[in-house]
Amino acid sequence: MTDRTGQVAVIFSSQRRSDDEADYAAAAAAMDRLAALQPGYCGVDSARGADGFGITVSWWADEAAALAWRGHPDHVAIRDRGRNEWYDGYEVAVTTVGRSYRWARDRGNIPADPSLPS
Repeated sequence: MTDRTGQVAVIFSSQRRSDDEADYAAAAAAMDRLAALQPGYCGVDSARGADGFGITVSWWADEAAALAWRGHPDHVAIRDRGRNEWYDGYEVAVTTVGRSYRWARDRGNIPADPSLPS
């Protein structure tokens, strides 16, 4: 993990249907690969529960990069397919990160801003 301060986080929470897992997985992997090739891409984190509820956060260098990804023709097509085939519903929230830090058992608390207390 890296310092996310100043990055744009696109938070996608969704409720999946249970049908067509293999096709969905293939489409998601293709979108992950395509997103990683886009200018300003900084990473993705994702989790999904057994009930089908999931959260994916894609990280972008700035708003322009996030908007370019939103408008990418392949992403638009797969988003439309998701609405028709894979999701019962979803919500998207977009925000700019004001502060970021991490903690790992083997590395300790590493604040993004060294002037902040750990």
